[in-house]
Amino acid sequence: MEPLIGNPTDQAPANPAATDDMLATQPIGYWSGLTHATVTRHLRDAMARIDVTQPQYWVLNRVNGGPAAPSREEVVAQLTHLADGPHEIARVVDQLLHREWLMIDDGQRLHLTDAGEAARARLRELATEVRAEVHEGISDEEYVAALQVLRRMVANIEGDGTPGKTF
Repeated sequence: MEPLIGNPTDQAPANPAATDDMLATQPIGYWSGLTHATVTRHLRDAMARIDVTQPQYWVLNRVNGGPAAPSREEVVAQLTHLADGPHEIARVVDQLLHREWLMIDDGQRLHLTDAGEAARARLRELATEVRAEVHEGISDEEYVAALQVLRRMVANIEGDGTPGKTF
């Protein structure tokens, strides 16, 4: 079997200095991982400057975001897959209760307090500012195309790989 040397889609080692004509050979895992780590660090650093964490923002949004007030258990179940560990979201709920950004009603349902809603609104503004910074020089069309490519890669691995299949 002959090696695929010279094929423009041969897998090359990750190279942060790769030129545009070399990008087709770059590993997606490296670039998607670097993007995730860089953007997440930048967002978390911005939130830390106002003494809030990203998981706290997730919880505030989740408590605010449904048709009915969620229970603590529902919030934990819905957000744990995003967290750094299986106990992080439960701790965040406790932190937000302590800060009096959340309250629990008699039916054991979580609600935002006025202070919690103010914090959620400020965090939304901050997230929008960070998003604008991250997306600078990237058109909506380019962004959509990048996400379509990533979504297709996930479907190729986890789905049946049918061309044109979307989630």
